[in-house]
Parts: sequence; C-alpha cells; structure tokens
Amino acid sequence: MKQLTQDLKKGRMEILEVPFPVLGDGEILVRNHYSVISSGTEGKTVTDARKGYIAKARSRQKEVKQVIDMIKKNGLKDTYDLVMNKLEAPSSLGYSCAGEVLAVGRKAKGFKKGDHIACGGAKAVHADIVSVPVNLCVKIPKKIPMEQAAFATIAAIAIQGVRQADLKLGENCAVIGLGLIGLLTLQLLESSGINVIGIDINEDQVKNANRIGIGYNLNRNKSGIENIIEKHTKGTGVDSVIITAGSSSLDPVNFAGKICRKRGKVVIVGGVPTGFDRSDFYKKELELKMSSSYGPGRYDPQYEEKGIDYPIGYVRWTENRNMQSYIDMLGKGKLRIGKLITHEFPLLDAPAAYNMILKRSEQFAGILIKYDPDKKTERKVIMNGKKYSESEVTVGFIGAGSFAQNILLPGMKGLCNFIGITTARGNNSKYVADKYKFDYCTDDAEEIITDKNINTVFIATRHDLHAGYVIKALKAGKNVFVEKPLALTEKELEEIRKTYLSPRTSDPSSGSVRLMVGYNRRFSPHIKKVKELFSDDQPKAMNIRINAGSLPKDHWINDPDTGGGRIIGEGCHFIDLAMFIAGSGIISVHANSMNDPNNLNDTVSINLSFENGSVANISYFSNGSKELPKEYLEIFCDGTTVVIDDFKQMTIFDKKVKKTKLKKQDKGHKEELKRFFKSIEKGLPSPIPFDDLYNVSKATLAILDSISNGN
Repeated sequence: MKQLTQDLKKGRMEILEVPFPVLGDGEILVRNHYSVISSGTEGKTVTDARKGYIAKARSRQKEVKQVIDMIKKNGLKDTYDLVMNKLEAPSSLGYSCAGEVLAVGRKAKGFKKGDHIACGGAKAVHADIVSVPVNLCVKIPKKIPMEQAAFATIAAIAIQGVRQADLKLGENCAVIGLGLIGLLTLQLLESSGINVIGIDINEDQVKNANRIGIGYNLNRNKSGIENIIEKHTKGTGVDSVIITAGSSSLDPVNFAGKICRKRGKVVIVGGVPTGFDRSDFYKKELELKMSSSYGPGRYDPQYEEKGIDYPIGYVRWTENRNMQSYIDMLGKGKLRIGKLITHEFPLLDAPAAYNMILKRSEQFAGILIKYDPDKKTERKVIMNGKKYSESEVTVGFIGAGSFAQNILLPGMKGLCNFIGITTARGNNSKYVADKYKFDYCTDDAEEIITDKNINTVFIATRHDLHAGYVIKALKAGKNVFVEKPLALTEKELEEIRKTYLSPRTSDPSSGSVRLMVGYNRRFSPHIKKVKELFSDDQPKAMNIRINAGSLPKDHWINDPDTGGGRIIGEGCHFIDLAMFIAGSGIISVHANSMNDPNNLNDTVSINLSFENGSVANISYFSNGSKELPKEYLEIFCDGTTVVIDDFKQMTIFDKKVKKTKLKKQDKGHKEELKRFFKSIEKGLPSPIPFDDLYNVSKATLAILDSISNGN
C-alpha cells in the first residue's frame, strides 16, 4: 500500500510503498476513500520540518534542552545518532479520514466488514489503509457522501469549541480565524440558532466565508470594527468569542476581550499565546476557557487505546460522540460541507497540496486527498531476495521502537542477516527495513515466526505482547531474544517454562534452541571485572541505587496490563544484576514502596538474600533530581569494596585504591548481542541460563506481591 510521509530532517515528502499497519485487538482496519488535510496543523508541521537546523532549534527550545542533557550523559556521537535517527525517519501526516472497513480487531465491537466509517487521531493518516482505535471511529450511513464524512475529526474540534462556549439560542458569538475549523464553527453555530460574526486578518478568508454564505464576516483590520460589532449586537457585545486562529500574536485574545460582553466567555481552540492584557478580562469578569482537541477522551490512553468509554450519564459528549454528532448533522442536511471543499488531490499528487498551502498560491479551505478503493494493495513489501546457509544467523524482528532503533539494531549490524521485520506502523517498518537492509517488511508477526529462512526472532514490542510471541517462536523452533520483561504474570511465566522445556523445542538442554532476555548489565566491562575479582562462593553485600526519574502516570509502562509497571519493566534488570554478581540463586525477597497517591510503586526499596549468604539492597527511586547520574553500585566482599558510578567509572578500594574510567558509558549492550550470536553460530547454550531468566522473573513478581501484601 502507499502512504504519504515526510522526514523531519529536510522536510522531504514522499509517497512510500509500505506494509499494512498492524491491526490491534481494539482497532479497525479501514481502506481509505478520502482523508482531509488540516492546513493549519499539518501546514505548521511541514513548515517546521523544512526549516534549517537553527530555525528548528529556535522553534523547539524544549527539545534542544533535552538534546543538551543527552549529550552530557551519553556523549556527542551517541546523541547525534539518536537525533538523526529521529529526524530521518519518515513521519505520518493526517488525522481525519473516511473509508470502508476491511477487518475488525477481536475487542472492537459494533463494526463489521463493509461498514463505512469516519476515523480520527494519530493513526488516521494519509494512506491507502489505516488501523484506528475503535473509540476514534464512527459509522457513516451509506447515504452520506464519504468526502463530507471525512471531515468528522476536524469538525469534532469545532464542535468541542462550541460546547465549551455554552451558548443559548439567539445569543451572539464571534469566531476569530476563518480557516477550515473557523468556517466549520460558523456553520455549527448558525445551524444552532446563534448569531455569528466571523473575523480574520486575511481578506480572502473573509470573502471565502461570504462565498459559502455563513455569518456576518469582517476583516480584523477594518476601521472601527469594535463599533461595528457593538452595533451589530445591539450594543451588548458578543456573548462569547471562539478563537480558531493559529498565531504567535497576542491580538486574538486581546481583541476577544474588547468585543466580549461583561461576564462573557472566551474559548481558545487554535494555537495562540495567552499572555494577554488583563484590563478587559478583569473589568468584565470574562471567563477564559481552553478547548481540548476533539473533546473528552482525547489524550487518555484508557479511552483512545483501550476503548474504555466514559458513561454517558457522567460525560455526555466525548470525542467519539462529538464525531457522531457531526455525522448526524450531515444526515439531516444541516451543514453545507460541499461548499467548504475547494480542492481534491489524488494521493500521488498530495505533496502538491502542501506546496499550495505553504505558498498560498490559491485560495483554499477544505482540501481532500482521494484514494482509489479498487486498486490492488500489498500487505508486504519485499526489498531483497537473498539465500542463506543453515550456519548463518538469520533474524526476524517484531517491534522496532526507539530502544530497538537506537541500541539493538545498530549493535546487531554485521553480526547477523536481517530477514523480516514488522512494527505497528507501516512507515516505521519500511524505514527500518531500508536502513538495515531487511529482505522484507510485513504487518504479520506470524509470518516472521513461521518463516523458514529465519532462525532467530527478536521481540521488542510493548511488554504485554512479549510472552505470547516468545511462546509461539519457541514452538516454531526459533532462537528468541526478547527485551525485558520475559512475562507480566505468573501464568505467562509458567507457560514459557513449560514450552521451553518441552521436547518440541528441540531439546533446549543441548543448546540448539536459545532463549535470551535483554539483561545487558551483566555483560558490561565493569561487571566482568567484578566477576574476575570475586568468586561465586564468596558472600557479598550489595547496594544498588537507581535514580530512575519520574514517568507520567498515563505512560504505557505504568499501565498494569500493557507495561506492568516499572519494577517489572526495568527493576528486573537490577534483580538480574544482583543475582549475577552474587553468583547464587535468590532465596527470599522483601520490598517496601513509598506512599504514592498514584499508587505507581516506582519508588521502592528491595531486599534480596541469596543461597550463598549474599545480600542486596536495590533502591529504585523515581523521585530524585535529574542532575544525579542514574545508576550507582557498591559491592562489599572480604575487605574489598567496588564502586561503579553509572557504568562509566569503577573504583576498587583494596590495599590500594584503583580507578578505571571508560571513554563513555557501557552497559553491556554490544557484548550481550555478540555473546548471543556467538552461541548460535557455535552451537553453545544461551549466554544467560534459562534458570536465571526464570528465577529473575519469579523474584520480580514476588517483589510486587511483597509490596501489595506487606510480606
């Protein structure tokens, strides 16, 4: 299939041949008929991408600060590689479309193949095929033209602004900014019996509103405009102002304060600054409200990603119900959307539409991208077709997010052959496949697992998918490398153990099938030195402090179903590290979590004891300063102390003090991969014994149980 993309480095736009997006359990696979270009939002995105580096930095000062902090911690080269990877990757455009249902995820209820639907959000992109969460989809009656229904998401933004204004029949409302959302807002208000005044600094936009036949429209720069509005409202001023303009100027908000009546409302829908003059807002006791995108549910992963709706008795209008109300108004003939559509481009000509927007070479309002629903589309993209010998390591990759692209894949280069890759988004799959010379990219993880040319499967998805893919890959006789964690539940862990120890996995004790979890720290050069310094039968006392930093409450890792929380997601690293340093199995765990109103359990003190008498305290803290380095280890054994500071510097306190400092931080990622591939090539057992993997997961789950039950 084809998708419109742009890279953020040079702003280059391309129509790429990419695999289908992966159909999630709570998603709907849709063949697009039309998608809408949001000239304001997307125009700014494209403009920013085409700026030079200095101009990009000026417009994204927050990101620049993050890059500077990264350089301090990771060095210039690693930071440069990470930033370039982000800039070069082809990003999606678009968020409002309409088409026909091709398939429905098992948890997406209320839709069937063949339904016409309108879609919204980050996955409703300009592409032949999209996969969109169920709460961002609404049905379209067959009588409604798809090209008009495609505006549903953008219309929902306008509808939410109108709802925030809370106007009554016969009241007056001014709309500042007569772009697409402004024009939709005028229509919605007028159809609801509100007297509307449209205002814009661009005379062409004013004329466009007049052409459509909605509102009493004025140029902001018209002499005496405030007096004109006062007369038009019979001396009262407007009851509400809805700002749909996008501007760096304070004028829209300040002007709203001047024309609004006493105790009126100003609603901000567009991107405008709010450092306004206080005088009018103070004297008139004006209410200033922000309108959040499509409505309640926006930016809530429980609603958008998991499909959990808000009860209508508590939240009358959600983003989905806002979209549905637009479709209902279309069906009743209350809107003149056809007059808003000024341009229509086939997908292959879509870049010309953005050039027109940026150059303003023509007057425009609603701009559609049209697709050919009868055109044959391929789910898979084949780039190469090489043959491999049985002795070679051939890799299939499932999931390739930031960690995989910046750590795993660069470290694997030259150590294996890349065969097939699948990620949730087709443009991401194609980018990674091109960059690392994979033979093909696909939307089907099952194809990766069953491909006879692949003998090793890497799993780097979100945590809730790890166990299922591990089990399937083991049953297919593949070597498996899975990023931590191995499993989220006891049931998943026991199923993995049963599968791994089954004769169907080609006798794993012989080393013919390997299971590896990404516990990289045990492969770092400092830890290698510690293992040389102490024998396994020497009891050790360890103190491991992790300044983990905070994550937002709604981050996917904090979701118990998707990420499992930070102890399962990252704390397992340090349980493995402590067990490896001890050289002995864990016999008891105890943990206490700091009181936290969000109940995230991400500031935790963990105590471990081991069979050989070793003990470890792991302090996993999320409430510290970002200026403090992340990881600090102290190991005490028979009169010797080793201190490892953030895997950059090691100090050994013995009869003499000896310091070793690395050129840059090394947490063992490259060595881990080398050892894993060597085990496959040489027919050796996995670098981490299965018993270690199993026991670390058991201990991690026991820690969560200890926190919950206080034992």
